[in-house]
Amino acid sequence: MVNYTNRVMTAIECCLKNEINWPNRLERTRIASEFAAGGFPGCIGFVDGTTIRLSQRPAKDGETYFDRKGDYSINAQIISDDQKCIIYFFAGMPGSCHDVTCLRQSSLWKRMHSQQQHLLFDHGQYLLGDSGYTSGERLVAAFRNAGGDKDKTDFNTCIAHVWIANEHCIGILKTRWHSLKEVRTQLKNHAKNQYLVRWVRCCILLHNFLNRQRDDWTEADGPIEVEVESEVQIPAPPTPPLDERAMIARGRRRRLEVQSECLAYMRNVNGH
Repeated sequence: MVNYTNRVMTAIECCLKNEINWPNRLERTRIASEFAAGGFPGCIGFVDGTTIRLSQRPAKDGETYFDRKGDYSINAQIISDDQKCIIYFFAGMPGSCHDVTCLRQSSLWKRMHSQQQHLLFDHGQYLLGDSGYTSGERLVAAFRNAGGDKDKTDFNTCIAHVWIANEHCIGILKTRWHSLKEVRTQLKNHAKNQYLVRWVRCCILLHNFLNRQRDDWTEADGPIEVEVESEVQIPAPPTPPLDERAMIARGRRRRLEVQSECLAYMRNVNGH
């Protein structure tokens, strides 16, 4: 059975290897123009974390895989575009790890904060994240605590309105491929972990392929099971090391710029 599964995954990877791609300059411009209607003209995608539940406690360091929902799982960072296609993912770290911690271990994070960032983003472009992330020059996160501030509340509401596409993306992915709701295997070693990451990759390749074939999900296909984060409090991002404080300060200034631009746009549209 394992050999047959490996052959199928190899076939999927060979035939659909180009289905997970970071958008080129023309595609980024198109995506940004779509999000402009929601008040975010520089946004080219959403970043969000999800967990993939494991049916058994991993054999090694099992306690680190016990997540805040009370399951054993691995973390997956998903970046999706306006068409519910996944343009990047990073998976395999224990489910107890914070989304920020996982994202910082990815190759994308390293490129976002290097001289190569111009290959991923044009001037003024960024990703949107929920309040569990920390804002940076290329990642704008919702405010964790609006504190009764109307502008912060309105900004978070604007993010929530466009964020539904990301929730649907992950919901459709897991509804299409039920194995991602619970993987019935035990992680015994690094090779098994890599096997699971490869499985996730194949599911995403097929998800993107169907999306680009205009196989739109409808009510006839069944309900989309969206993860509702409000049921579980989003933990605060881990305290950054001192050498990142300046970067975070720049990120906060960047968020204020995006907030001002977004609110000005929406108030103009609404005639306020």
